[in-house]
Amino acid sequence: MDMKKRITLELRNRSPAEVTELVLDNSRSADGEVDGLTDEFTELEFLSMVNVGLTSLTKLPSLPKLRKLELSDNNLSGSLEMLSEKCPNLTYLNLSGNKIKELSTVEALQHLKSLQSLDLFNCEITSLEDYRESVFELLPQVTYLDGFDQEDNEAPDSEADDEGEREAEDDGEEDDDEDE
Repeated sequence: MDMKKRITLELRNRSPAEVTELVLDNSRSADGEVDGLTDEFTELEFLSMVNVGLTSLTKLPSLPKLRKLELSDNNLSGSLEMLSEKCPNLTYLNLSGNKIKELSTVEALQHLKSLQSLDLFNCEITSLEDYRESVFELLPQVTYLDGFDQEDNEAPDSEADDEGEREAEDDGEEDDDEDE
């Protein structure tokens, strides 16, 4: 299914401004470009375009509230500078399984001041000598690279943390009793 059609389906009769999460995984992009996504998606916080055949991000619209962007398993090798312009508040970016080979490509992410987690797993860049040290040096704002911080501590699963906190708040002290 092409990306434009998929977006229409995912809207489920809502206006783009009502959508906070959009998953377009495995749909087909038009000529390797983002297709059908407009800057009307003003409230979008999570966007997933895994395995859609992207080669470029030049047609990515302005998404000021976007925090999490999943772009794994595409054919991206550049145009990352578009991200700081179009998605200035990104905190999480997954580029694993793309064609990123050079540190200079990643350098374009320096302007993403809120970026905390970057995933480049299964990209050619990971085979460079001192890859992790170089990326952390280049992007000091990044805490987690490929799921681990500079000391090799694993990144917490943010969704699991949120649920755990919510349950603890709801249950009060009942959790202690359940353990016995």
